[in-house]
Amino acid sequence: MTVFWILLTGSLVASCCGILGAFLVLRKMAMIGDAISHSVMPGIVIAFLLSGSRDSMLMLFAAMICGLLAVFLIQTFQQSGIQSDASIGVVFTALFALGVLLVSLFARQVHLDQDAILYGEIAYVHWNVWEVNGVDLGPKAVWLLGVTLVVIVAVIGLFYKQFKLCAFDPALAAACGIPVALFHYLLMGLVSMATVSSFESVGAILVVGLLIIPAATAYLLTDRLGRMIVLSALMGIASTFLGYGAAVVLDASIAGCIVCAAGLLFILAFLFSPSHGYIAKKLRMRKLIETQ
Repeated sequence: MTVFWILLTGSLVASCCGILGAFLVLRKMAMIGDAISHSVMPGIVIAFLLSGSRDSMLMLFAAMICGLLAVFLIQTFQQSGIQSDASIGVVFTALFALGVLLVSLFARQVHLDQDAILYGEIAYVHWNVWEVNGVDLGPKAVWLLGVTLVVIVAVIGLFYKQFKLCAFDPALAAACGIPVALFHYLLMGLVSMATVSSFESVGAILVVGLLIIPAATAYLLTDRLGRMIVLSALMGIASTFLGYGAAVVLDASIAGCIVCAAGLLFILAFLFSPSHGYIAKKLRMRKLIETQ
């Protein structure tokens, strides 16, 4: 049963991150996920200080607010003329440092360190269960990630055309009357929600890998957004199963093996993709030279 919960949790994380990662990759905002995953730490600490618990919904809400604050600050700095990478670096390091400072001042004796916030351990997910009237309903992480996935699918499904147009041509979307800024922050809110929901299972750092790598792999395999979203989620799920198998054989970190498996799938797609693969491009170039 333990293996089932581990694989289910990893698959839910991969699905949440894969769906959102497709839009981040298309919008060339892949590192926004990294920024959000570090920037939410002050919100987590403040919520813990207010509620006294790591399991409160207040923590999820506060972390999402911090994630949106990070996105707002990055956007503001970019519009002021600061380069994109510099804006991201300044914001997420400053907010993360603020979170570390709050932990050191007010929560030094609490398990809110880098192990709890950044690394995570999916092997322990089945220990933290949700009980109602003495009935074991399964791990809390599974329920939280399940709700997160339902919200992501519902929002993307309802506003798919708007998200699609904003991803490919924001100027045209604005000309059509679509509130581009609103959908931008809505997407970032979903990314914040997925990041925070995944803390206890794979950790924030590894969430970044699942946000970017499966989506980048899917980008190499198709030119259609709908297929890219599905492929991105499937690549993440495949990485979960492959990574778990590798972790069992190697007796290594499950979450680390999952992301390494995702990286291996990306390399395979990079080399052998029929349309965008390195080998396919070399073959087309050779044929072009031979015909001249």
